[in-house]
Amino acid sequence: MQSDCLIVGAGPAGLTAAVYLARFHRSVIVLDAGESRAGRIPLSHNIPGMAEGLGGRDLLDRHREQAAVYGVTPRRGTVRSMVPLIGGGFLATVADGSGDDLRIEARTVLVATGVRDREPALPDVENAIMRGLVRHCPVCDAFEVTGQNIAVLGQGAGAIGEAVFMRTYSRRVTLLLLSGVDALSDEDRQRIAYHDILLVEEPITTVSIEGDRIAALTTGSGTEHHFDTLYSALGADARSDIALSLGADHEKSCNAIIVDDHQRTSVPGMWAAGDVVSTLNQVAVAWGQAAVAATDIHNRLRELDQKAAVVDPGG
Repeated sequence: MQSDCLIVGAGPAGLTAAVYLARFHRSVIVLDAGESRAGRIPLSHNIPGMAEGLGGRDLLDRHREQAAVYGVTPRRGTVRSMVPLIGGGFLATVADGSGDDLRIEARTVLVATGVRDREPALPDVENAIMRGLVRHCPVCDAFEVTGQNIAVLGQGAGAIGEAVFMRTYSRRVTLLLLSGVDALSDEDRQRIAYHDILLVEEPITTVSIEGDRIAALTTGSGTEHHFDTLYSALGADARSDIALSLGADHEKSCNAIIVDDHQRTSVPGMWAAGDVVSTLNQVAVAWGQAAVAATDIHNRLRELDQKAAVVDPGG
């Protein structure tokens, strides 16, 4: 199986790029591992043009419907390995559930595999996320919890920064540090106090959910704290194994892929877009990156075709 571009990932970035490339009359194969983070969005109100809000699953359905108009249907599959080919392009070995690996030759590759959130140790955490009790992205949805009693769970400077960010939306913000307060510097404590953030000094032992609230976080002394919403500031890890296996430059802390202004990775012939890239993780950003990447891929393929025509003018 061959294509002009193999797109690994069928979230907003991957499917947007697929539409662009198909409209450029490029052959496209989109692989879907069924793990798009966008599908976990309960209801988003910051997606451009959607004043009434849109759930993640509906968003992905609309993307797939649009791609189908141009003959693109994502294939279920996970890349087992990818190697560069002599003369350019890549050979991907894909597990598609059939029992036999699928081999795909692609002139270019776009990695749009997203990230995997580091989840808090909560019972039935997926259900809590879908109900909006546990959230990951204050840029996306902090407006929806304005005035609520909010907990921020994490460690280090990242958790403190998120708690400070949440103070824009509520006066009731509590910081729960997994690493314990012993790791706090005097400057950290001053910052927390300056922003009037409640700091739970004891280690967290259990987290539970009751009804429509985060019911209790019990510390070592048995004290219970009740919240409307829990923000996880534990971070996320980019699903960038494919690019990293080929030596792509990346952020060491989370494996996010580093790209240039055209979404090119440091691996020739490979682009990346969406949350897997070191950037602001937003649907709107993913759309823009996908448009830039797809256009650059098309232009690069045109250049290669023109060079081939010069070398073999009678072909």
